[in-house]
Amino acid sequence: MSQLLSPEVLASRSAPLFGFWYPAVPSHRLRPGTMTALKMLDLPILLCRDRAGTLAAMRDLCPHRGMPMSFGRFDGELVECPYHGWQFDMKGRCQRIPALPEGGSFQCDKIGVATYPVEETDGMIWLYLADDRGNTDPLPPAPRMPLPSEPRQSFHISLTYTCTPDDGVIGLIDPVHGPYVHSWWRSDARMHEKTKIFEPIPHGFRMTAHRPAKNSGPFHWIERIYGGPLSTTIDFLLPNQRVELMQCGSVWLANRLMSTPVSDMECRIDFSAYWCGLHWLPFGNLIFRTLTKMFLGQDERAMKHLAVGLRHKPSSMFLGDADMPARWYYKLKAAHLESVQTGRPFDHPLKERVTLRWRS
Repeated sequence: MSQLLSPEVLASRSAPLFGFWYPAVPSHRLRPGTMTALKMLDLPILLCRDRAGTLAAMRDLCPHRGMPMSFGRFDGELVECPYHGWQFDMKGRCQRIPALPEGGSFQCDKIGVATYPVEETDGMIWLYLADDRGNTDPLPPAPRMPLPSEPRQSFHISLTYTCTPDDGVIGLIDPVHGPYVHSWWRSDARMHEKTKIFEPIPHGFRMTAHRPAKNSGPFHWIERIYGGPLSTTIDFLLPNQRVELMQCGSVWLANRLMSTPVSDMECRIDFSAYWCGLHWLPFGNLIFRTLTKMFLGQDERAMKHLAVGLRHKPSSMFLGDADMPARWYYKLKAAHLESVQTGRPFDHPLKERVTLRWRS
């Protein structure tokens, strides 16, 4: 049955969600004494790590003339604008204006640029982008992966997709595009009906623990090798996270897939994988990384093709249980925005466990 979105949900479409932590860059990509420019949720951001390893994030625009400071220099302590040499410390406060005469009474540190809270967890640097309420005190904790133990291996991949913020997120949680976008992994000839149970979690929903599908051959190999059932749990969390944990005894594999808006038609996709076990698999990291790049590259192509159609501003259809996660995402987003605007508690749209059925 085709269903339309309610007016309040439609109003929230494509609006970026503020008031959350967003992934900036993997930790290893920002060495001590360096800076890098980012664009997130259409905001120009400068991310710095000083010589001692401390992180800072600030608006990448000099308050003097609006020059991006990322075109300037960073000596490990101060950022210097390339236009007139204004210098700013790690707290965004101006420390020097070269054009002012010596001995003047003007206090440079009264001038500053907006800064953003920054934290580092699970090998990722995170920025908190506040909503209209500003930075809450205390801030919510930065996201952490629910890992059962210390991972033995991990890797990270980033790609840029041509898509709207909403389509980027929906692509993370769509359960039925596999036989057509990733047909080499699971063809349409092997499609069959699946039943999954979902439950609400704070600011999201969970596909509860389940065994691998009949057409998920590689995961059944893991069960045979380790002699136990493999269970998979998949969480979606606002604003942009899909977290999957697979466990078979003491062996586990986890991944996190995130879609962060860059602009209204561009998203950065971050995939992080962690695992413990499979030490017998030669070149395991290389194999998993290569397969992941293939999957993400196929999704990137699908989003690029979808963007061609979206230029004509077509309406969207939501048909059957397979499209229910997308509907929940829009409702979660609308509920969050309503809570911010009205000050009322967040009203979760999913009230209890739900069983969904689809073919894939």
